[in-house]
Amino acid sequence: MSRVLGAAVGRVGEEVQVERGALGPLQFWRGQSRYVVGELLDSWVETPPWWQRDSADLGGASADLVASREVWRVEAVRAGRSRMSFAGVFDLSWDAAGNRWWLVRVHD
Repeated sequence: MSRVLGAAVGRVGEEVQVERGALGPLQFWRGQSRYVVGELLDSWVETPPWWQRDSADLGGASADLVASREVWRVEAVRAGRSRMSFAGVFDLSWDAAGNRWWLVRVHD
C-alpha cells in the first residue's frame, strides 16, 4: 500500500531537500529528519495524462501540473537507525522547472 502526499490539498507532494549523486538521490531531509538512501530501487519519467497535456496547450491548466517529472523510488532509513528494522520506501520527484524536489509517495 502507498500514500500519495499532497493530493488532498492539490499539490504534487511534500517539498523536501535532497542531496543527489551521479545515479540519483543520496539522502533527503523531511522536516528536521534526515533520511539516508540505502538502495535505488527504480527510476522513471512520469508524463501527464493526454487530457492534461491538451489543456495546457490551450492555456487551461497550469504548466506545473502537467510538466513531465523524473521520479526515483528509493529505500531509505532515518539517519542513526538500523536499516533492518526502520527502512522505508519513498518516491522522490525532481521538478526541473521549479528547481525543487518533492516527496510524492510513501510505501508501506
